[in-house]
Order: sequence, then C-alpha cells, then structure tokens
Amino acid sequence: MTRQRALEDGLPRIRFLIPYFGKWPFWFAFFLESCRRNASIDWLLFTDCEIPDDAPQNVQFIRISFPDYCAQVSSRLGIVFRPGNAYKLCDIKPALGAVHEDVLDGYDFWAFGDIDVVYGDLRRYFTAQRLSSKDLFATHSRRVSGHLCLLRNTPLMRHAFRLIPNWQKRYEDENHQALDEGAFSRLFIRHKNWPEIFRRLASRFDSWSRRSEFVEAHSTYTLHADGRRVVADTWFYRDGLLTNSEQGEEILPYLHFMVWKNKAWKDQSPEALLGPTNLHLASSWKVDQYGWRAWPKQEAVQ
Repeated sequence: MTRQRALEDGLPRIRFLIPYFGKWPFWFAFFLESCRRNASIDWLLFTDCEIPDDAPQNVQFIRISFPDYCAQVSSRLGIVFRPGNAYKLCDIKPALGAVHEDVLDGYDFWAFGDIDVVYGDLRRYFTAQRLSSKDLFATHSRRVSGHLCLLRNTPLMRHAFRLIPNWQKRYEDENHQALDEGAFSRLFIRHKNWPEIFRRLASRFDSWSRRSEFVEAHSTYTLHADGRRVVADTWFYRDGLLTNSEQGEEILPYLHFMVWKNKAWKDQSPEALLGPTNLHLASSWKVDQYGWRAWPKQEAVQ
C-alpha cells in the first residue's frame, strides 16, 4: 500500500472505498492506469469481478459476492440490507467509512466514488494545505459529488450519514433514492435555493457547513459564470494532467464521463471506443463522444 509513501512525503493519507459488482466496464484499463499514476493514494475495491493481473500496487481488491457484501453491510450498520441490484450501493456511499472502518487505520481521509472516471493529478488539486482546512470535500458547488468525495477519517465523519432522516428505513428500501447526492448533501449545504449572499451568511453559523468545501471541479459538466452547463467536446490527457476544450489550459482533477457513457457510447462497440491497443499506457491521449484516440504528445502543462 502507498500510505507509507504518503507519510514519508508529508502528505495526507487517502484511501478510496469502492464496491463494484457485475462485470468490469470496457474502459477499466484507463481507470486503473490513472490510479497507478496517483501513486501516493490508495484504492480498495470490493468486487465479484476477476482481479486484473496487471493491477497497480496502490489498487487492492477484496473478492466477495454481492449477497455476502450486503450481509456485511447489514451486520455493520445494524440494518437489513438486501437490495435486488448493485445500483442501490450508491445510497450507502456516505456510510462506507463506517462499514469499512477496519481497513482505514492509518489513513487521514477516506473517499467514495465511481469507476466511470479517469483521474488527473489528484494531489495537485487536493493539496495538503487544502485538506488541512475542512472535513469534507465535494467536487460540485451545490451538492455532494457521488463520483468523488473525500471525508476526514474521524468518527464524526464516518458516522455523519446517521443524521440523514430515517436513514435505516431508506437504506433498507430496495429503491435507489440518490441519498449520497441528495439527503447527505443537505447535512452540509443548506438553503441552497436562497440568494447566494444569504446562503453564505447562514452557513457561517452552521458547523457542518463550515467543515465542508463545495467547489465545482468541472468533471462532468463545465459550469460557466452565466449559468450554462456544458459538456466539453474533448478532454486531453498529457503527462498525468487533464484539460478540456471548454476550460482551455485549466488543469482539472478528473473526468467523469457519465454523459458519454449513458448516451453517445451506447451505440458504439467497445473496440471502436478504446482506440489503438494499449492507448491507456500512453503519456498522452484525448477522449470525446467517439471514444479514446491517440493524441500527439505536446509540452507538458506546468
């Protein structure tokens, strides 16, 4: 594990907790490679999928069946958690720190997220100085981002989900309720429909608001100052850094390609979308609604 490397470098130690069941998606090699290039951060995946032979050292796997995993959640949360499909796991993301407290010893932060992402340089964004200031870091401006959220590894933050109204019944309900981005968000960011000046004033008197950061990282959509929400035409990866066609040379922490995955990519074959063989190992590439493509290496962004 790489927490020792982070400790030696004086960096906060971070571990992602991601349950995933079914079949690895066709882009999984890009996900894993982007984890590899964030070598001072750890990932732990709970899965019934085959463990890749070439998995990075900082990505660990625990093989477990979906029913057994749900039984573990039930036991550790004191509820009956028996969902009919794995999509329900999105609701329990805020509780993963409590469910898996036993694998967080020595870490300063735990994180939940998705695997339809490619990471850029996460340490460039989540600097030690930044992480020293808050207990929760969301990458959207007005809600918790289910595809990536960091929380301080304290009893308070591991069990904050228990403040979600009727959390036991809502977890036991088989229907997906988007609790990670809805009810959990409302613990930290309140009155979001108020005028910004009044909302910010109210947040100063709310301890949960004060301990959280909600900053748009433009990972899924680019939010412009005039309120437009735009999907960038193209994202570019070069030497571990991500930029896109909407933000110019602004370096962004990660790409969440949910929109392409759910729309444009549905009618295309994985082979066509993945581009040249082993492109995920290249130092540079680009990706858009037509998939990954080779991209001439240019001077690295500083």
